[in-house]
Amino acid sequence: MKGTTVNIQIFGTNKSQETKKAQRFFKERGISFQFIDMKQKGMSRGELESVLRALGGLEGILDHDAKDRGPVALLLHTVPEDQLETLLENQGAIRLPVVRNGKQATAGYMPDVWKSWS
Repeated sequence: MKGTTVNIQIFGTNKSQETKKAQRFFKERGISFQFIDMKQKGMSRGELESVLRALGGLEGILDHDAKDRGPVALLLHTVPEDQLETLLENQGAIRLPVVRNGKQATAGYMPDVWKSWS
């Protein structure tokens, strides 16, 4: 889409293969992005709320294949009104990479969705 501003943020880790693939996807297309290393700085409350809205809630962001399944199990057994706070404290339960473009977001490697953004 011509005239559309793409403002990409990639939340991930340097060890995540899916995060590296996402970075390569945008680099190959000459699309600049901001990388946020979740090992150094997790998502803020506002960022997380925005991503959850874009993904339709908690299920869209949870990594059911996480190495440490404890945080995922904890979140699944947390009452809905406490899930945001629990997720902020347990960001290892988030499927990586999280890619944001304004109000749009994805969790996991989703090149078909990203292609529709540019």
